[in-house]
Amino acid sequence: MDVGTDAPDVFNSIIEIPQGGKVKYELDKEIGMLRVDRMLYSSVVYPANYGFIPKSYADDGDPLDVLVLAQEAVDPLSILRARPIGMMSMLDDNEKDAKIICIHVDDPAFNDYWHSKELPDHRLRELRRFFQDYKALEDKTVRVQDFFGPDRAKDVVEEALERYEEEVASNQEDA
Repeated sequence: MDVGTDAPDVFNSIIEIPQGGKVKYELDKEIGMLRVDRMLYSSVVYPANYGFIPKSYADDGDPLDVLVLAQEAVDPLSILRARPIGMMSMLDDNEKDAKIICIHVDDPAFNDYWHSKELPDHRLRELRRFFQDYKALEDKTVRVQDFFGPDRAKDVVEEALERYEEEVASNQEDA
């Protein structure tokens, strides 16, 4: 799956979990199918369509996570064109984790947003609360640190795309 020619400004994202869902799916890269990782322990649901940017590696070596705001939940494995409007930094079990906050470019209710600060404050509080609570009953700690704007989000996307390219190039040299 290609990330798209306009990245990091607009990119393809692959959705694993629809907004409103309680099932934590993860793409099994070897077989190309979704695997049920777990049911959420807490009485919370994903506040946005949740997935990743193809051909990217976050600091943890997994594809970079995205939250794509849209009017509707979309089916798992849907491809959405996304534009980053911000980023949420957090510590998940004391490991750095970034969630890129995006809008679905092809959704007329969201495509006029360019910065996370344009969102209702309540929406940002929902995102924060979800990630602070969703692992609490598993006795795991998630601490949301801060929200950043689109410039920082695009920098993180660019770094993740470069990290992927470097890893692929390194693996090809070793082969």
